[in-house]
Amino acid sequence: MSKVCSILGCGWLGLPLAQTLVDYGYTVKGSTTTVEKCEFLLTNNIQPYLLMIDEEIEGNLNHFLQADILFINVPYRKQKAFYKSYQKLVQAIEISTVQHVIFVSSTSVYADVNAIVTEDDFKENPEKKDLLALEHLFKNNPNFNTTIIRFSGLIGGTRNPGNFFKEDRVVENALSPVNLIHQEDCIAIVKAIVEQKKWNTTYNATAPSHPTKKEYYTKATEQMAKKPATFLNELKTYKIVSHQKLVKELNYSFIHPDLLTALSTFTN
Repeated sequence: MSKVCSILGCGWLGLPLAQTLVDYGYTVKGSTTTVEKCEFLLTNNIQPYLLMIDEEIEGNLNHFLQADILFINVPYRKQKAFYKSYQKLVQAIEISTVQHVIFVSSTSVYADVNAIVTEDDFKENPEKKDLLALEHLFKNNPNFNTTIIRFSGLIGGTRNPGNFFKEDRVVENALSPVNLIHQEDCIAIVKAIVEQKKWNTTYNATAPSHPTKKEYYTKATEQMAKKPATFLNELKTYKIVSHQKLVKELNYSFIHPDLLTALSTFTN
């Protein structure tokens, strides 16, 4: 089992993932864009690196990439400069010790086709073609192994779905099914991929249940004793993201398979 993991982006997902891997005996390097957070990482036994991924890559990238596994979890921005910076990152990985890359993507790359979508059978969302291009940049490189994780909407931690829609909001297409995943499952899935060495593949990471937008967010809001938004009783377009490949190949059991039940884990 590889023991050195670098995490590019220690935010909502990267930080608790880093803490989990440390608890399991990994040496973890974590990047941040703020000096203040470096001290916090250090106190959590995470080796801190101040790195900026923009038009240029600023920071000690070469030392950061002295690892076995690189987890890339930086929010995607639709800019040419952003893509160019990732081209430079790939070049740096090629001459580093990194053998395996986990690239965080999104199920938003799938267009709404009013059907179930899988990793291999889908219509591209034209608004996310740049994100798919980033996926290809990594997974088509022969110098290292890349696994893509396409996460659905992220909940858990500081992301309470009861806060997603304000009461004065009018929500269209409210009878469409939701595609979401809890933070605890996100972390457990990454850990399973690393420990089972599932490289050079792509996984959808989404909870098995798909309640309607109206049902789910109304319950989430009312649980916080707040007035829910206005949800229009209409179904225009939708997609249901399949989780079957992940479950089958990783033998994975979801911590929070039922999204409605999982609402009880949230606090105000």
